Amino acid sequence: MKKKALITGVTGQDGSFLAELLLQKGYEVHGVIRRTSVDFRSRIAHLENNDSFHLHYGDLSDSMSIMQVIGKVRPNEIYNLAAQSHVQVSFDVPEYTADVVATGVLRILEAVRICGIADKCKIYQASTSELYGKVEAVPQDENTPFHPFSPYAVAKQYGYWIVKEYRDAYNMFCCSGILFNHESERRGETFVTRKISLAAARIAQGKQEKLILGNLSALRDWGYAKDYVECMWLMLQQQKPEDFVVATGEQHSVREFCLLAFKYVGIDLYFEGQGENEKGIDKDTGKIIVEVSPVFYRPTDVVNLLGNPTKAKEKLGWNPTKTSFKELVRIMVEHDMEQVARERLEENIDLYKIEALEKGTVE
Repeated sequence: MKKKALITGVTGQDGSFLAELLLQKGYEVHGVIRRTSVDFRSRIAHLENNDSFHLHYGDLSDSMSIMQVIGKVRPNEIYNLAAQSHVQVSFDVPEYTADVVATGVLRILEAVRICGIADKCKIYQASTSELYGKVEAVPQDENTPFHPFSPYAVAKQYGYWIVKEYRDAYNMFCCSGILFNHESERRGETFVTRKISLAAARIAQGKQEKLILGNLSALRDWGYAKDYVECMWLMLQQQKPEDFVVATGEQHSVREFCLLAFKYVGIDLYFEGQGENEKGIDKDTGKIIVEVSPVFYRPTDVVNLLGNPTKAKEKLGWNPTKTSFKELVRIMVEHDMEQVARERLEENIDLYKIEALEKGTVE
């Protein structure tokens, strides 16, 4: 019989890549989605005709819906990827963030236990490098002390510790992947890396004039989401549940991401000034195309995240640099150049239709 996997957050960047991976491995994949008035399934639309892919309505803030889905599917593996995952937004909606990101994990663990599948179901919890927050050591590994520095990070710390508690108290196979920043062409447009890649494409094609960012000196360990979901799967194939840092072991600044993204669209940037007065300038035209605004500064900011993936490499055989930083940026920029070109074409077609209607040349 096929293995059954249940993915919360299946419509997100990681969820869509993981669903593809598991279907390729012969799983029966079940995804949990929230009911909304708008369509948000673009990342998984290509999977919905697959007979082994199924969707269920549920919400991590609703324990009854989670218990109902888990009781119906009775999965062999659960991947909890759902969250209010935007750090900046967590300052605006801290209570909702805590309910979904912290208590939501507890609801899944309890549902598995109450449904009587605790000894048959393996659980992966998506944890985060934001746990390290105001970092106390560089690089960070599985033994580095946590110092969360946002409502999102504090909520994730609860999720991390409640997973350990259920593992110890009930002998459940549940573990956390402490994932450092992982990006892709499917990243949400409000996240800084996608904001940069889209802006580079739009500026190069005359659809945008400037890119406004926050702290350009913030340092991150950026990997490719498609590689990271493979590590999630590997964690649940082990005999013993353990927590792992999932990272590349390389560090880059927001400024460096900008330089590379704009280079891929044919714009050479240089930066001058400091802090809020720093600007990115096109070498060829002298035009300012990147500016800094304090609006995008967080009340408390994490500036120096760098993961040590040694344990994942040695115990799981996972390759953290399968996709290099340069390749990641190139993938994102090429995707967004194509997306912006399509948008421009559609706009031109719409304009042509409007003009034709006004002239009476088409019905």
